[in-house]
Amino acid sequence: MKLVHRDFEKDGNGTVVLVPEESEDMWHAYNLIAEGDSVRASTIRKVTSESATGSTTSNRVRTVLTVQVEDIDFDTQACMLRLKGRNIEENQHVKMGAYHTIDLELNRKFTLSKSHWDSVHLERIELACDPTKNADIAAVVMQEGLAHVCLVTSSMTIVRAKIDVPVPRKRRGDCSQHEKGLNKFYDQIVQAILRHVNFDVVKAILVASPGFVRQQFFDYMYQQAVKTENKLLFENKGKFILVHSSSGYKHALKEVLQDPAVQARLVDTKATEEVRTLEAFYKMMKNEQARAFYGPKHVFAACDADAIEVLLISDKLFRANNVAERKKYVDLVDRVREVGGDVKIFSSLHVSGEQLDQLTGLCAILRFPMNELEDTDDSDSD
Repeated sequence: MKLVHRDFEKDGNGTVVLVPEESEDMWHAYNLIAEGDSVRASTIRKVTSESATGSTTSNRVRTVLTVQVEDIDFDTQACMLRLKGRNIEENQHVKMGAYHTIDLELNRKFTLSKSHWDSVHLERIELACDPTKNADIAAVVMQEGLAHVCLVTSSMTIVRAKIDVPVPRKRRGDCSQHEKGLNKFYDQIVQAILRHVNFDVVKAILVASPGFVRQQFFDYMYQQAVKTENKLLFENKGKFILVHSSSGYKHALKEVLQDPAVQARLVDTKATEEVRTLEAFYKMMKNEQARAFYGPKHVFAACDADAIEVLLISDKLFRANNVAERKKYVDLVDRVREVGGDVKIFSSLHVSGEQLDQLTGLCAILRFPMNELEDTDDSDSD
């Protein structure tokens, strides 16, 4: 994301001009734009004009509109962001108050105006515009006959391809059908890697599976690379890391990212940082229960006592349509930081973020034990 201009007033009112440069930037925009904000962007509108003879013609016209956002729709697979709202500025093609849906486009600037910018909004802009945060990882989680090719960026985990190929079982004295099915399966994975993985950007490609599947696939891929003289695969051979996973499903990524060998290679990526923090929370919960709590009731009580050392919070909570609800969580983040606590905002599109959402999206590791919190009823902590 490129920040072209920003202008903030003392009362928190302000405007930013941003240019989304890659599909992940749409996720950042989705987390920045809320209902009630105004967005000015280039868009295409179907305009019907009537001639002197009464005949009508329709043309698609590119124009710049400013809409007050009423509905936001984000497509996680295509990374597309749609904003629906009423036009609030005079335009020769569109009447004031008319509804229009804007599709934000890559490499086209948009202007976002809010009546109040809070600390989480400003942090999101910083994160989106920091190029060092875009250290990508590609991952292939597989088991015999099933594979998922995923991209793990700083903010999201996207399944780029799902490969499901029936592999016949081995028969006594005849393995040809089994091998044929396996080769077809491996071929499709290689094609998916070449199609979806940008080797210039990706730091590492994790190949994970139970048993020996990953090694067999890796050997097959490089046998094929020799036959087809695929230079790209040979130049990037050092980027492949073979690790164990319990299955070929997407959720197995969590255990893959916990692997010490993987963490050593990906020490500075946000995805592994999130996994490490969540792991630390679970360890604390197991070993010293009075220092690990989840759910709004317990976490806010711990914050009142200035006891929070690390706050784990899902970005889902900041997308609340209720302004007061969002403000409650923004204030929580600010209060934890004021007393020297660390705040980790998890992306709900990461495997670790999905897991945090199952724990109400709000967890805290405390500086000191608070046994009195354990005694309180947590029935309304959801």
